[in-house]
Amino acid sequence: MLKVPPALIKKYDRLLVNSEAQPKEYPAYRKWLRYYLDFCKKYDHGYADSESLLIFVDKLKSKKQNLFQQDQAQKAVRLYYAGLEQQTQAQISEHNNLKTAPLIQEGVSPFSAGNENDLWNQSMQSLKNEIQVRHYSNKTLKSYSLWAEKLRYFVKGKNPETLNVEDVKGFLTFLAVKKKVSASSQNQAFNALLFYFRHVLKKEFGKVDGVVRAKRKPYVPVVLSREEVDRVINCLEYPYDLVVKLLYGCGLRLAECLKLRIKDFNFDHNLGAVSK
Repeated sequence: MLKVPPALIKKYDRLLVNSEAQPKEYPAYRKWLRYYLDFCKKYDHGYADSESLLIFVDKLKSKKQNLFQQDQAQKAVRLYYAGLEQQTQAQISEHNNLKTAPLIQEGVSPFSAGNENDLWNQSMQSLKNEIQVRHYSNKTLKSYSLWAEKLRYFVKGKNPETLNVEDVKGFLTFLAVKKKVSASSQNQAFNALLFYFRHVLKKEFGKVDGVVRAKRKPYVPVVLSREEVDRVINCLEYPYDLVVKLLYGCGLRLAECLKLRIKDFNFDHNLGAVSK
């Protein structure tokens, strides 16, 4: 089986993040891409030739793959084609004419964007440095880096130094209209890109008007009755039932409950002591 180079997998993962595929489907999409590239190499088919996909699907049928698997494989390969569209037609023709296509050689990807790609990699490293020097959490680092990567894909690898407020407005509108993200996710993306522009690109947004805002969904709290709570607790075994009883009876958060120690209780008066 052909080993897909890490560089190609990394580029393909960016496409997955911005596709309609669900995260739980990512491993399957990567698997179909590997099978497809291996198939093309083995039978000397063009890697960017749509006819290769038809032949590949016929091969899946002969292998008794069901309709769902065939459809998922086609989606995975078409997503790969979407990345190839970023290249020139000359590059694509070159891929089709080579028996050992450069895109599957170690460290080479069909989605490379030359100098722009290097500039993006440098800016992503700068983003990481700016976050770490401010001692922000790893969660913030991961979140901000993800939104910057999504912007990178949205602008199709455009030189980061030429990014402007229109790119941001288009991206935020895309999140609300096409991706249908929540209002909190859109706000998180805005804050991440504001940080990226201000501290990495060293320029300000200016006014971000005309952005389609994601709709806030009404919060409907779910409250269990006393009888329902009793039924839940009766289904639990020690020590989990004790934890749930404390959460319900004392109104504690899970982390607060798990941090409780003997010193937090006044056994003489059957009270919980206030920790300072």
